[in-house]
Amino acid sequence: MSTTCDAVKIGIVSVSDRASAGVYVDKGLPALREWLTRALRNPLTFEERLIPDEQPRISATLIELVDAGCSLVLTTGGTGPALRDVTPEATRAVAHKEMPGFGEQMRQISLKFVPTAILSRQCAVIRDQSLIINLPGQPKSIQETLEGLKNEAGESLVPGIFAAVPYCIDLIGGPYLEADPAVCKAFRPNNAIRAPKS
Repeated sequence: MSTTCDAVKIGIVSVSDRASAGVYVDKGLPALREWLTRALRNPLTFEERLIPDEQPRISATLIELVDAGCSLVLTTGGTGPALRDVTPEATRAVAHKEMPGFGEQMRQISLKFVPTAILSRQCAVIRDQSLIINLPGQPKSIQETLEGLKNEAGESLVPGIFAAVPYCIDLIGGPYLEADPAVCKAFRPNNAIRAPKS
């Protein structure tokens, strides 16, 4: 394990009318923070936001986090077909590039559990030098889509989307993310792998 990795600032956003109004306790932000802390060996700083399902507010929050230097922004909630679910629209509105493979893989993972996964509209985009990904709203689904599915021996059955995140951030000029392979084995071509810092 390397002793010094690039410091990384990550934006995490929970989109929920009721949680942001204090009707119930938000579970999205703790789930994102806990998983990322386990999965990455880098020193992490989190910029956290709990906001309602309002498209202009979501878009403004994403821009704010990118401008604040977050190389990765993860949202949870607001990606279904309900009238108040507008996170994908708000995300695409701030995009410079769309990354459709992330949403496709998230739905493939969720389809292993529920047929209603086809109702999910998660997406991912790039804005400037930041990757923004919409994740599901439930903590269990957040972990499954990020980490993928494993058998009882811990071997990967279906890759999670996070396996592609570090290399994507390399390609857009962000910091070098070092994932813990025990949680999620990141993939990079051989010529993109750095030797651990001492």
